[in-house]
Amino acid sequence: MSMFDDLLAAHTRRYFFGKMAHGLGTAALASLLAHDSQADDAAKVAAANELVSLGALKSLHHAPKAKRVIWLFMADAPSQLDLFDYKPKLADFFDKDLPESIRQGQRITTMTSGQSRLPVAPSTFKFAQHGKNGTWLSELLPKLGEVVDDIAIIKTMNTEAINHDPAITYIQTGSQIPGRPSMGAWSSYGLGSENQDLPAYVVLHSKLAPGSSSQALFSRLWGSGFLPTKHQGVALRSSGDPVLYLSNPGGVSKETRRKMLDGLAELNQQKYEAVGDPEITSRIAQYEMAYRMQSSVPELVDVSKETQETLDLYGPEVKEPGTFAYNCLLARRLAERGVRFTQVFLRGWDHHNNLPKQIPLLCKSMDQPAAGLLKDLKQRGMLEDTLVVWGGEFGRTVYSQGTLTKENHGRDHHPRCFTMWMAGAGVKPGVVHGETDDFSYNVVDKPVHIHDLNATILHLMGVNHEQLTYRFQGRDFRLTDVEGHVVKEILT
Repeated sequence: MSMFDDLLAAHTRRYFFGKMAHGLGTAALASLLAHDSQADDAAKVAAANELVSLGALKSLHHAPKAKRVIWLFMADAPSQLDLFDYKPKLADFFDKDLPESIRQGQRITTMTSGQSRLPVAPSTFKFAQHGKNGTWLSELLPKLGEVVDDIAIIKTMNTEAINHDPAITYIQTGSQIPGRPSMGAWSSYGLGSENQDLPAYVVLHSKLAPGSSSQALFSRLWGSGFLPTKHQGVALRSSGDPVLYLSNPGGVSKETRRKMLDGLAELNQQKYEAVGDPEITSRIAQYEMAYRMQSSVPELVDVSKETQETLDLYGPEVKEPGTFAYNCLLARRLAERGVRFTQVFLRGWDHHNNLPKQIPLLCKSMDQPAAGLLKDLKQRGMLEDTLVVWGGEFGRTVYSQGTLTKENHGRDHHPRCFTMWMAGAGVKPGVVHGETDDFSYNVVDKPVHIHDLNATILHLMGVNHEQLTYRFQGRDFRLTDVEGHVVKEILT
């Protein structure tokens, strides 16, 4: 860089404000380098005062019901018709055209827009009533049937997005356009972390079921957007080091790594004083977190000390890293350690064809671990302050994509109504919220938009979704944009 470039950099807007915040930056670095005792003290204060936040909010807006969230995200959109939304009258409409009075001119994807017909495809699976309230569930969900009295089923979720990438981006970030912070990043930013040795936001990817196909998942779905990068989700890997480059290279001891990080922190501090870029302090924090994770992560992923009784809750795949069962157990272990937001992705629900043969494979992988997680949390007394969320980005159509037979059909994307469920902290147990029409096509009572869902999750964490904001490019942004209402009917 030339002398002229140095002079120019010294007069940039970022540099000007950075120098004004010089004292703050120095204090931030000192805090990071002496994190242990201070962080522990802050966590103790937060534990004693339920309104204290360790993040940007400093104080919660109201007493939280949920200290942590585990979101079991069913990427690619499971069929509500075959799992939760029982429609017995559809048997009389087999292979008949979907009535226009039901479709109401709704746009459909290019995958079925060229079809001459939209033939109605009733579910091929049996349904039965479960629990004290006789909740209808598919035969594909026997284990969830055992815990249905602990969950609130929302049958009237809806979204505007009709294709996978904008839809999953929308529910994760509040916008169909990439670039916004994910919900986990918002929670990390606003609330901070109670565990200084693990990230506030962790992402777990589950292996595909045999024969399944899936849409791609991009890291921006758990990214921090315009928030400081330290709030982005940390994805743990199922093989090798759980986090890339977590282990020290050969010949590098823990003491050497510590000296290197201390030297690097000093160099970064000098750079911060020169340019005032807040991302530099984020980088220092990330280096420190990586160092602490060298001890905390190996202990986290070692499930060998779990009792056989606990392992049996999650099913036979629980000891195999990367399975949904293993990740559900890992999610509980993360929750125990104070991780604020854990997201477990299970892909493969994109059943445009061969649904009757494919969806049982996914349910076999999902049903017992999800139910086991609820049982495990409950018996440990953790379900009362842990919020568990289950669902995907949209639902599936009642009409068949492609050729329809009694043995085979597929379902296209359907954003107008789909099913999700919630359980735990502050959620009414054993209830079904809302109703759809006889074709599971339109909401007829108590609609819940995805902004409403996110507003409700934040509410349970003690946050008013309208007041968790971040100024970027001259505007105050929030997760729910300019919408969202708390769904009070499903709350205790």
